[in-house]
Amino acid sequence: MSALTVSPAYTALLARIPPRIVRTEEQNEEYIAALYKLEQRHKRWTKAESELADLLTLLIEDFEEKNYRLPKASPLQVIAFLMEQHGLKQKDLTDVFGTASIVSEVLNGKRELNKEQIRRLSERFHVSPEVFF
Repeated sequence: MSALTVSPAYTALLARIPPRIVRTEEQNEEYIAALYKLEQRHKRWTKAESELADLLTLLIEDFEEKNYRLPKASPLQVIAFLMEQHGLKQKDLTDVFGTASIVSEVLNGKRELNKEQIRRLSERFHVSPEVFF
């Protein structure tokens, strides 16, 4: 599909789900539902469905980026929050940091996180490494 020509199949999809800048929570929910419905048949997508899924994803991401920004938190605040959410104590993070003393030093701000610790925290909590910077 080029920018100048649109297939009839894509046009039909756009008629069913007209793309617009998402401005309300209701519109966002509608697009999420439409994308979810498309995802149910992901392995059998037509080219038109793939294009629509990409477009809906961009529209949803744009809305959520603008409306659901997380407040900026320090790496220590992020770790404390994640520990609380998972019901963890300092000793539960020795697998990430190696020893209880290193966990303590990091959580007390006496030691900076290194790249390997950030990678392990990211994997452990299934979050982007970006949250620890």
